[in-house]
Amino acid sequence: MRTIITFLIVFGVLVIVHEFGHFFFAKRSGILVREFSIGMGPKLIAHMGKDGTTYTLRLLPIGGYVRMAGLEDEETELSPGMPLSVELTDQNEVRRINVSKKVQLPNSIPMELISADLVDALTIKGYVNGDESQETTYKVQHDATVIEESGTEVRIAPRDVQFQSAKLGARILTNFAGPMNNFLLTIILFIALAFLQGGVADYNTNQIGTVQAGSPAAVAGLKDHDAIVAVEGEKISSWDDLTTTVTKKPGKKLTVVIEQDGKQKTVQMTPKSVESNGQKVGQIGVTPYLKTSFLDKIVGGLTQSWEMTQNIFSALGSLFSGFSLDKLGGPVMMYQMSAEASRAGLKTVIYLMAVLSVNLGIVNLLPIPAFDGGKILLNLIEGLRGKPLDPAKEGLITMIGFGFIMLLMILVTWNDIQRFFF
Repeated sequence: MRTIITFLIVFGVLVIVHEFGHFFFAKRSGILVREFSIGMGPKLIAHMGKDGTTYTLRLLPIGGYVRMAGLEDEETELSPGMPLSVELTDQNEVRRINVSKKVQLPNSIPMELISADLVDALTIKGYVNGDESQETTYKVQHDATVIEESGTEVRIAPRDVQFQSAKLGARILTNFAGPMNNFLLTIILFIALAFLQGGVADYNTNQIGTVQAGSPAAVAGLKDHDAIVAVEGEKISSWDDLTTTVTKKPGKKLTVVIEQDGKQKTVQMTPKSVESNGQKVGQIGVTPYLKTSFLDKIVGGLTQSWEMTQNIFSALGSLFSGFSLDKLGGPVMMYQMSAEASRAGLKTVIYLMAVLSVNLGIVNLLPIPAFDGGKILLNLIEGLRGKPLDPAKEGLITMIGFGFIMLLMILVTWNDIQRFFF
């Protein structure tokens, strides 16, 4: 149960933070966000805010989404012959349209729909009370709402508040905002981790941090914050020097020169032999020295975020030099990592979330249709052409990209299942 909760929290936070980026900048750009959902599946709670956005909480606690006005797959479908009802204002204008059988509007007028234009003309035409001898046309308010078949009430999407009506720069920023939020979350998490750990590891010094009780280092007389000057005659200047030398000598007695209380002395220690990645390595039971000032923690969080970003780009580069599904991970791997992190404790969960957040940000910026990077690429092509792409062609490109991503996800998930369970 703890693993499931950890998985849901990690996955949920990453997706919600990502989607909030799109939501925030869409609102700033004048784009109507029709719905901002936390969770997926059946609706539990819904509330329409004064800003015109319907905020929903859904049954399955796995991420969330935003519905922006004007996106082809986000429009409420009204088809001729559909039974519905309309609620009118005192001026005989439609303020609510109900197509749901789950909701009954008192004082509403039943209609059989003939046609509706909720984008430009803002009109709805139909047979009132089933009287097919007379067509009735109503003007629809700009901020009218429609109750969908699921029972969710959302704003209609007139042309001026649709995504495509926003300026090109605003659309690019809205598409970029999701990954940007993931990058910001990564920085915040690494900084928080630095404060929880009490500092940031300094790998460029031969000074150590803490000495584990009962470890080979403790037995040899080392104390917290001592410096290791040399091992078997090899000069030690950094943490990498120390680990490289010690890991190669499991179970072998070493002559070590240390600096303690301002004086150098020579001690003997035998690294403990432990197994790591199928190999025997040596460990002496010390941790890196921590820089503990406020500024060090901030800079350390920023530095770790940048280093993690570089590592991910290197990993992506390796896919092009030698593609393998084993280099990718899907929901199954994420669940496995969540299980390990939940057992290790809060700091490991935070570290995992930071790593996955920057992963999500970078992968979403890849120029693949259906990803944010693919949408930004189409935006840039539009800017170069001086006119938008044909919506039908853009929709086809997006569908092809989505199909590719789904196929890859299926293959990656199956590979993860084979890897972890068989």
